[in-house]
Order: sequence, then C-alpha cells, then structure tokens
Amino acid sequence: MIEFDNKVAVVTGAASGIGLAMAKAFYHQGMRVVMADIERQALTEASACLNDPTRVLAVVTDVSDPKAVDALADTAFESFGSVHVVCNNAGVFVGGASWECSDADYRWLIDVNVMGIANGIRSFVPRMIAAGEEGHIVNTASMAAMTTMPFSSVYCMSKAAALSLSECLFKELEALAPQLGVSVLCPELINTSLASAQRNRPDQYSRQGDLTDTEMSKMTEQAISEGIASGIEPSVMAERVLQGIKAKKFYLLPQDGWKKAAMIRQDEIRQEANPTFTYVE
Repeated sequence: MIEFDNKVAVVTGAASGIGLAMAKAFYHQGMRVVMADIERQALTEASACLNDPTRVLAVVTDVSDPKAVDALADTAFESFGSVHVVCNNAGVFVGGASWECSDADYRWLIDVNVMGIANGIRSFVPRMIAAGEEGHIVNTASMAAMTTMPFSSVYCMSKAAALSLSECLFKELEALAPQLGVSVLCPELINTSLASAQRNRPDQYSRQGDLTDTEMSKMTEQAISEGIASGIEPSVMAERVLQGIKAKKFYLLPQDGWKKAAMIRQDEIRQEANPTFTYVE
C-alpha cells in the first residue's frame, strides 16, 4: 500500500503513546482516522488536537469486548465507507514473578494484548476482504515477544501470543487475500504511559485479591517506568509503521541491542542451550 491520501485508518489505543503518534501520522498523510481508546477523556483531548471533525472520529472502545470492537467496525464503515488500515495497538502491562501474579492479571493482559488483536482481526478483516481493496493490518506486539525478561512473564507471554497470531494472519492473507498486508510492530523502550496502565484497569480485574502488590511487582513496574521515561519518542514508531506499510514489510523491529538480544535467544534455541538473561543497553 503506497498511497494514503483519502484512505481510512482505524487505530486502537489511540489516546496516547504509539497509538496517538500513528493517528497523527496517518492524518498528516491525508487519511481519515478513527481513533479508539478505553480512556474517554484522554481520547476526547487527543482527537481534538487534530482539530478536524470531518476527517477524525473518536470512538470509546474496550478492545477486550468483541461486541465493542464490532461496534467500532460498524461505526468506521458507516462513517467513512471503507477501512484500509487497522492498527490493533492497545496494550497493558503488569509486573511481578509469574507465580505471584493473580488470575486477574493474566486474564487482563490476555484479554487486551491478545484478544484485543483477535477481536480487531475478526471484526475488520472479513469486511476488508469483501471490499477487495488494498489494505494493511498492523498489530502491536513488543520486543518482549522476541526476548524474555524475568518478572514480566505475563506481559512477555501475551506479546509472544500476539506475535504468533500476527505471523499466522500474514500467511493466511498471503494465501487468500494478498491485497491485504500484515505487519507486526515490536517496539523497544518507548516513552509512553504503559507503566501506568493500571489507571485503565476495569473493575472486573480489580476485585479483592486481584491486584498484585509485591516487592517484585513494584520493582519491575518502577524499572519499566524509569526505562520508558528516557525511551524513544512514539513518533519514531509511527514512522516505522508508515514505512512498513509502504514496503509491505512484516517484522517492524529496532536495529539495536534489543534485536541483538532476540538473536541471542534464537541462538540458544538452535543450540538447545538454557535461556540466559541478556542485558540490553
């Protein structure tokens, strides 16, 4: 997909971070943009900064709810007639040892980080195939999908699932609907609000005993918060996505120590060696 002008993009997790950066990038490419997020006030403010109600539509959406994502697709197609780019970008994080994290921690991250993508695929891809137009799906995973880190097991697991789902989708569309490209975005440390994802944690994952509050969870979430505070600006990811769509490139990866860490992990698998912790500078 080379031309963006007057095409339609849908971005989830669009109220901040990478999602907002992608929405802005698509808008400046001449696209009409549907911005979706669970955080109503932040979404309202984010969409208002583009200041063009004829080309920007904000839809409050919980991506873990398949009916909500169906409604998002309905709104996008009814409002703009078609959809050409879908960015399944919404994501959340919790830290802590794998045995300390609660059932609710696991379910929340799977429901958002994995099922959020699956719901986007099921709601949009059949309509995009039926339309027969050139288009692209971008799923946000993480370098945590290609590496593993202690005390981030639930996040790594969910992002590895997002990567596998994306790879399968690529092969399926290549065989059945080659006009639709697929990319998986695997960000490194990006200056976003991921570390404070608990602010949007729904009530069904926040009952008594659901919130993990241990030394390891606090340590991990503090380390992530400090790391992303000095991380790369989200606009770099938006440009990576634009170029990936144009080139119909699947893996959108950093070219730094994170990629080296992923290569080390692959070597360990090939050699059947025990996994090691690789420090990324």
